[in-house]
Amino acid sequence: MDSLDIFLILIFVLVQVRITRLLLPAADRNLSGGMRVVARAAIFVWDALVGVSYLLTFSRVVDWIGIPTQFGMLLGAASLTYLLTATGVMVLHQLLNVVRNRMGTDTDPSRRRAIKLAANVAANAAMAAPFVVIGYGALVQRTDFRVREVDIPLSGLPPDLDGLRLLHLSDIHLSAFLSEAELARVIDASRELRPSVAVVTGDLISGRRDPLDACLRQLARLKTDAGVFGCMGNHERFARLEKTTAREAARMGVRFLRGEAQQLRFGNSVLNLAGVDFQSARAKDRYLEGAERLIVPGAANLLLSHNPDVFPKAARQGYNLLLAGHTHGGQVTVEILDRFVNPARFLTPYVYGLYRTGTAAAYVTRGIGTIGIPVRTGAPPEISLLRLRKA
Repeated sequence: MDSLDIFLILIFVLVQVRITRLLLPAADRNLSGGMRVVARAAIFVWDALVGVSYLLTFSRVVDWIGIPTQFGMLLGAASLTYLLTATGVMVLHQLLNVVRNRMGTDTDPSRRRAIKLAANVAANAAMAAPFVVIGYGALVQRTDFRVREVDIPLSGLPPDLDGLRLLHLSDIHLSAFLSEAELARVIDASRELRPSVAVVTGDLISGRRDPLDACLRQLARLKTDAGVFGCMGNHERFARLEKTTAREAARMGVRFLRGEAQQLRFGNSVLNLAGVDFQSARAKDRYLEGAERLIVPGAANLLLSHNPDVFPKAARQGYNLLLAGHTHGGQVTVEILDRFVNPARFLTPYVYGLYRTGTAAAYVTRGIGTIGIPVRTGAPPEISLLRLRKA
């Protein structure tokens, strides 16, 4: 559980306590006798159900309890959707109350009535906004798979690697929130890009009971000049499927690099492709231990790491380019006053896009799937086509 999880839990607890404190007096005012007792009990049962269901947004909890992954994820998503919506509505309700109170000081009765009517209309529209945003993110943007082409200038890039096309996929999360048919659409679009190399930076699935075999089967359909490579994400680790993933992927022609490297020759130039298992932020002092041994002098050294936070360490070790995912680009982002409110910024400064330090570069993709809730807003899923360019 990271700092963002703890922050969200605190917010959700405060919101649910506030809702409970509003519902209990309403039950006392409007009901009596046995009905009042039943209503009060139902409110507390609902609180408990929301709390328990929220825990199911963590795939490790679902695996630990042993319930079907799809059922657990859907129940967790329902709880998280409710809590996010309730939080949004509660915040808007409080802001609108402030506005109403200030407008209510107008001494002209007719003007006051007009202002109150306008405020009520605005309030109703504002209260509906969270439902509209979540609905759009779930039904439209979640599967709006987009190709993003990016040129990445690298200093000292060997001549025959200039213009090399890299396909980068990440965070597929083939689970209750992404079907194999939807993943097949991603693979079909990726094949049309005709990349020279394809890489996958972890989180193929969300939980232990998700269809890993189906995900690997789809990845094996990628056709490139040099092959398909990958690294492990945190969900492969949580599900204890790292060895299984590597073994079954190799059987299908996809190689996962686990603290190892593969040299790929293009003409007279070499691309040294290295990969590491998930680097936990809880062990920052041990980021990329031993990864410097994978560097090949004179080659373009590219590192695959699910966690983008390792970028500064990778640059110091001598890697020219880091490819990562993990953040989902925030998954749900909202623009307020020309600035994006992005939950991933609580975790890392490397949220999405191209970053540079010195002569090294990193690209962090938004990935394909979702976690927690099947919603993407302001951060559509991404198929990344990266072209290496000589700086």
